[in-house]
Amino acid sequence: MGRHAAARPGVSGEGTTVRTRLRGFGRTLVRAWRHRRARWPKRVALVLAVLLVVPLVTAAVALRANYAGDLADGTRTRGKDAIWLGHAWVDGRKTDADLDAFARQIRGTGLRDLYVHAGPLEHDGTLPADLYPRADWLIEGVHRRLPGVRVQAWLGDKLATETPDGLRLERPASRAAVVRSAGQILDVGFDGVHFDLEPLPSDDRDYLSLLDDLRALTKARHVPLSVAAHQIDPLPALHSVAGTLTGHPKWWSQAFFAQVARRVDQIAVMSYDTALPLESLYGGYVAQQTSLALEVMPAGTDLLMGLPFYHTEELGHHAHAETAAAAIRGIRLGLGRTDRDRQRFGVALYVDFAATPGDWAAYRDGWGCAAGEC
Repeated sequence: MGRHAAARPGVSGEGTTVRTRLRGFGRTLVRAWRHRRARWPKRVALVLAVLLVVPLVTAAVALRANYAGDLADGTRTRGKDAIWLGHAWVDGRKTDADLDAFARQIRGTGLRDLYVHAGPLEHDGTLPADLYPRADWLIEGVHRRLPGVRVQAWLGDKLATETPDGLRLERPASRAAVVRSAGQILDVGFDGVHFDLEPLPSDDRDYLSLLDDLRALTKARHVPLSVAAHQIDPLPALHSVAGTLTGHPKWWSQAFFAQVARRVDQIAVMSYDTALPLESLYGGYVAQQTSLALEVMPAGTDLLMGLPFYHTEELGHHAHAETAAAAIRGIRLGLGRTDRDRQRFGVALYVDFAATPGDWAAYRDGWGCAAGEC
């Protein structure tokens, strides 16, 4: 018993050591937990960065690969090209000397259609008659200098799809007014009518209804109906995802593009303002857009792919990347891969008043007739 009593101080000291060790272990656990907790934001940021960067890198590699390859023979102008012209051609600012110089500029190219800005429409769909006082001068002058070239009236308006202000296609009265405006401008003597209504979400049934009514008018007048079109989803359902996240309908579904194309004589894809930073990526994107459009084009409709003839620098457009030369190479690659022999095909140049000699040279050299092809 004495040994037991003598042993008690030893037991008590051992318990103190254990408690000390436990407290130290607890502090270690707390420090480890806090350390791990501090590392979680870094890990989450790393995961998010990977989730964002990997798809972007993959997309960039795919676009760059799409820009590679040889250009197929026969992928040059079919003589069905177009150009958007500014309002100065119908409001009195242009002269006979300007028209002579323009005629020299486009003579010998594949340009067949001039989309001359004669609007804009009012938000109720009407068209003020005083917007185009020199339209007859332009039409007569083009026909005399450039036989076979058509002068189409370019009409458009901002749609009330993102803001309360704008044209509302869901209103039958507004659509009826647009049709009357088209008839009004054709009465002046224009050879056709070209519509550019933006921003236009994919699958807009009211727009399709408007096109049906416009087509009935232009068919009765024996003139072409032409429209400017949004780009096509480069990835399935991207228009829905992007529209939900940004509220801006940049793309159309391929199916909706086909529905629009079936209702018109010409459809011109606005294949610019892509925000891409490199020529190779932009050219690969245009090649993809060309293929996507060709895959669903009806046989009786002209497909025109847009060329950037302007040089603004902003978030959605980098002039050093979105060049006419890169677009032409992309268009030729897409055409050669998808529907090389299609004759109802061309390019549309945007826009005359911002074009440089370099833009015109790129168009002539890259898209003009090669020896023996025209």
